[in-house]
Amino acid sequence: MSLAPRAVIVHRRTEYTELLEHHGTRGQAEFFLRSRGRDIAEVEARHAAQTAARRQVAAAVPPSWRRGEVERADLDRFLFDPEDVIICVGQDGLVANVAKYVDDQPVVGIDADPSRNPGVLVRHQPGETGRLLAVAEALRRAGGAGGAGGAGGPLRHLTMVEARSDDGQVVRALNEVYIGDPGHQTARYLLRAPGYDGVTTERQASSGLIVSTGTGSTGWCRSVWRERHSALDLPAGEAPALIWFTREAWPSPTTGTACTEGLLVGAVRLELLVESERLVVFGDGIETDSVALTWGQRLTIGMADRRLNLI
Repeated sequence: MSLAPRAVIVHRRTEYTELLEHHGTRGQAEFFLRSRGRDIAEVEARHAAQTAARRQVAAAVPPSWRRGEVERADLDRFLFDPEDVIICVGQDGLVANVAKYVDDQPVVGIDADPSRNPGVLVRHQPGETGRLLAVAEALRRAGGAGGAGGAGGPLRHLTMVEARSDDGQVVRALNEVYIGDPGHQTARYLLRAPGYDGVTTERQASSGLIVSTGTGSTGWCRSVWRERHSALDLPAGEAPALIWFTREAWPSPTTGTACTEGLLVGAVRLELLVESERLVVFGDGIETDSVALTWGQRLTIGMADRRLNLI
């Protein structure tokens, strides 16, 4: 007999919770903000809205289902089960944070504050939770989430990016991976990038690279793309393509700036040979969950072999 599905609610600590942890009491937190011209009522209202959303989501979980809950900071220590349906209650970034830790389980994004969130990944309101869980259960009974997408289907299969080092370390992300110096100093490396005329090899000194999916092109990647007025077309979230940019490449007698952006389509990959004492690779802004690389190591970046199944 198969296990009942488990609804796992993922959330992030609010600013109000963090203020209380830092200052000890509400009164101390209120004094801290008021002395700086700010009002605690604003963060209390956001905290109340998120708490209410989480309660509404929890109340919609069928009684026969198992339940779990995890805070964003604990994701790297939480074990997701194959039967899980993951419900992210919060901001768009919370869905991206979850993506690297799941396989083919369906993920639901619940917007806890529509007035502040773009709603790219948290596309639903708390009141829709019951219906969405029924969709997830129907997919499960039909044999899983892997093939239930496509036009008009309940799922979006979002492309993910993967960075893999020559010693087997792997970073996967839904939005983007960043490769650079951990102290935000100059990153030095030899880049091998596919182009229209074959592979271009260039030694670079820069502020690092970002390699983004179509989902990520609505965030950090888009700001880089707009700032440099790139002529490249940003990929869509489900497109089998990535886009990459070198940040602030520096020209010198030994380093170039001719190869600073491009597309990776299908199985094509970007390759980087480390020429710094230490570089780090992390995904979707979670710097605490990073991979460290030393001089001489090789890194390849391309499409991951898994996608995020977003209901």
